[in-house]
Amino acid sequence: MTHTSLDVSTPAGIIRLSNAFCDAKALLTAVELGLFTTLDQKGPATEEEIRKELGLHGRGLGDWLNLLAALGLLTREEGGRFGNAEGAGTYLVRGSNRYVGGFLERSNRNLYPAWGKLTEALRTGEQQSGSDFEEVTRNPHILRQFVGMMDALTHVVGPELVGKFDWSGHDSVLDIGGARGNLCSIIVKAQPHLAGHVFDLPPMEPLFEEHVASYGLTGKVTFHGGSFFTDPLPSADVVTLGHVLHDWDEQQRGELVTKAFHAVNPGGALLIYDRMLDDQPDHVENLVISLDMLLVTDGGSEYPVSEAVAHAERAGFASTEVLPLSDYDTLVICRKAA
Repeated sequence: MTHTSLDVSTPAGIIRLSNAFCDAKALLTAVELGLFTTLDQKGPATEEEIRKELGLHGRGLGDWLNLLAALGLLTREEGGRFGNAEGAGTYLVRGSNRYVGGFLERSNRNLYPAWGKLTEALRTGEQQSGSDFEEVTRNPHILRQFVGMMDALTHVVGPELVGKFDWSGHDSVLDIGGARGNLCSIIVKAQPHLAGHVFDLPPMEPLFEEHVASYGLTGKVTFHGGSFFTDPLPSADVVTLGHVLHDWDEQQRGELVTKAFHAVNPGGALLIYDRMLDDQPDHVENLVISLDMLLVTDGGSEYPVSEAVAHAERAGFASTEVLPLSDYDTLVICRKAA
């Protein structure tokens, strides 16, 4: 997507765009209240049944449900019942391995309030979320929300990444900043000849053990705790850096790519993916994510593909290959000489 679908050459289109946050908040609230999960469990329900089930007042409820239906997230059925539309029933039901609501939960808790302070962020250059990642790791509830958000992204990207790279001839994979191991588990499940490794902060380990066990991969995927700026990385044939570099500034991104280079075994590869920008950026979704980084990190942003390639070349990789990944990501495959 390179432009909005609204006609912003008209007053009506401009006003509608200015209210687009209302549509988003209606969806975020539905995920927060567990509406789609409830409808999946109970089946289509009337407005009154939904009111009782979710413990709501009732005022505005019909408008909210009808808005969700108009947005294509709910269906209206006989007898005044509302049910999940196909997308919501597939991707917004908690407990499903296709659930992407973790990203929406994090957006509701963190990004939605932060975007209300965009003016201040642009004036000061300072993040507006009011917390750093160490604070996130100290709060088990918020940490679970964070890893749920990461899982939502890797559920989408992981299966495609498996098919974009030739894993034959490689024996191990290391995911740097791999959270609770969702991406690594997807890869190892699809390529069982690989030994999996995940490197992340030590508080992730209990969540990692629980999650990897749910894949049946205990002992097949190993956790390594530490900080990737200060602690040594384990080595592997293939190393992944996905949705990690955009958390840091350009100099730090270069340092991480160089550190990853030393972790890649000779003849192996580094796989970098992010919502990268074109040299003349006009991709709405990725520009929004880049502004997310302004609002929630101290120096992060999305970055041009050319920057990632330059970091790889400076680090010493012999060649690079750039491929599209999923709807919004770009994959840079950096190969190390044997």
